[in-house]
Amino acid sequence: MKNNKTLNYIKKVLANMPAGWLQLTTHRLDIYNEELAKTQFLEEFTALFNKDNSELTALTGLPTAYDYIRLGHPLSCILEWTIAKIHNIKAENVISFSSQTTPVLAILRKNLFAHKKTQIVYTDTLPNGFDAEIISSVYGYNFEVKKVKNPSDVSEFNGSTIFIAPEHSLTDTTSNPNINFYLSRKAQLGSVLLVTDKQSEQYISEIQHVRRRETIAMTPANCLITLKALTEAALIPLSDNAVAEDKTAVLKSIKEITGTIATPLVGSSGLSIQYAIMMGLVHYALENHKGKAIKFIVPPNCYGGTNDQARRVAACSDSIEVVDLPVDGANDMVNSIDTVLDTIAKEDAIPFIIAEIPTNPRVEVPDLLQLKAVLSKVRTTNTGKIAVDPVFILDQTFCPNVLFLGADKMLSTVRSISYASGSKFPSGGQCTAGYVVGNKKTDELMNKIGLHLKLCDNEATELQYAILAKQLPSMNKRIQDAYLNTRAFVDFIQHTLPEAKINFVSLALANEGFTPSVFSLDLPTKGNTPEEKEAYKRAMNHKLIHLMITEIPDESKHCVSYGQLKGCYWTIPATSTQGTTKEGDKDYIARVALSPNMNLDLHKKVFTKFVDGI
Repeated sequence: MKNNKTLNYIKKVLANMPAGWLQLTTHRLDIYNEELAKTQFLEEFTALFNKDNSELTALTGLPTAYDYIRLGHPLSCILEWTIAKIHNIKAENVISFSSQTTPVLAILRKNLFAHKKTQIVYTDTLPNGFDAEIISSVYGYNFEVKKVKNPSDVSEFNGSTIFIAPEHSLTDTTSNPNINFYLSRKAQLGSVLLVTDKQSEQYISEIQHVRRRETIAMTPANCLITLKALTEAALIPLSDNAVAEDKTAVLKSIKEITGTIATPLVGSSGLSIQYAIMMGLVHYALENHKGKAIKFIVPPNCYGGTNDQARRVAACSDSIEVVDLPVDGANDMVNSIDTVLDTIAKEDAIPFIIAEIPTNPRVEVPDLLQLKAVLSKVRTTNTGKIAVDPVFILDQTFCPNVLFLGADKMLSTVRSISYASGSKFPSGGQCTAGYVVGNKKTDELMNKIGLHLKLCDNEATELQYAILAKQLPSMNKRIQDAYLNTRAFVDFIQHTLPEAKINFVSLALANEGFTPSVFSLDLPTKGNTPEEKEAYKRAMNHKLIHLMITEIPDESKHCVSYGQLKGCYWTIPATSTQGTTKEGDKDYIARVALSPNMNLDLHKKVFTKFVDGI
């Protein structure tokens, strides 16, 4: 009876839910409280359930769930809540994934630091791509794998026991007290992890963080399929999508856009791709440079997800270290790379550089001829041997149309890999899938990256491929149109408020093909002390953003994204994209991202109103 009440309510919710639950990839910062993100949505959703209120207006008023789709979203939260109600456990004990393998890796990672053994038990098959030898040797995880006939056959174990259920349902479980984690899975949809005992609840936060940084939650579309199957007591249908056709079209478009020849790789998110890159390069280094230290060189103020993930990878191995690369403001990327590579060469270590071009949020582009020269320089170790040459890993999200890696292009002669977040221009904000390409000198590296993308089960989903197949062909045109809007708005601000400092590409760089549609704005300030000046500037940032969003609610939005199909998006990096960055490296400035489709004259009018009120 209790389950009937729950499922009947969910059926009504699905019939009335806001369209954004299925379509949005980024949270709305205006209704997002990060400190309460993992609890507030479900608390208020439960209150609606208790009142049997499934009206659209009530559902629309719910606060943002978790954050970016990677960590969780309304439909993944509701799926987890529903499964928890069915099995009479707490909602936080149920965690959905787009991947079948990553939830297992999350538990193994936690136990690595706890110096605790793990037993992986299954009755049918292990997830596709699961490779015990690589997970042990490359990821450094300690575990044993055991096959049994039934879940009831799982015996007591001195450590954590993960039971991997057969691929037929996402909602089964077991009452065997010897099982700590129950993984229910479905190939085309993802998986759901149930934490089945109280002692293992201490793992929940770490498991969620793996989902946030190395993969994504089950996608909204797949959560909807699963919830409908639950409410209708039906088997989850197999997709008859022509994914092969969409995938072929996507790979063709990426090669045309990037000017590369090798087959691209497409992951469920930008960070899914980045994780495959990092683990693929670690694997390559372990095989080809045994015993040498691995150095990931990362700007300290770059996107917080990149920063956090790099440090998380390094934390799992004594042979991996993150080295800071100052790139913005008074620091020049080329000089910083030159200095860091000289030091690493002397140590005879393996240099892997992760950098954004243009930089975020200062929108700076290094001298590319100098960059090529520095990356190509032959260096020697302390013993006089030739040092290992670097791999340059380029986050090209802000300018995915620039040809870096193709034949005779700027980075064609040094080992270089380029990747982009698909939630930006590639999909127009409609999905999170990201992609990576390599030049001719990286075939072996790309093979390793592909292996780890498959191992982590982080390839793009069928719907993500379909969205990219539709959106990628128009990407370069959208980038150009959005740039023109951005250039016009920047010129207007410079004329209207000349005291403001704007970080944007020069016309010379734009003529070279760097046409981002994002800029950062340092508003003029006042005060008697540096602290007063900083506080005043921050207050003015918020005042400007609040005014733009309240005056133009249909277009100006609180959002961390970029490359959307319409509107204008405002954020402060220090409180959004730089969430895990060290405080001293954060940027408390306004970052503005414009689209090809927006009312630019209205935005100019409201900005003038802001200036008049200063």
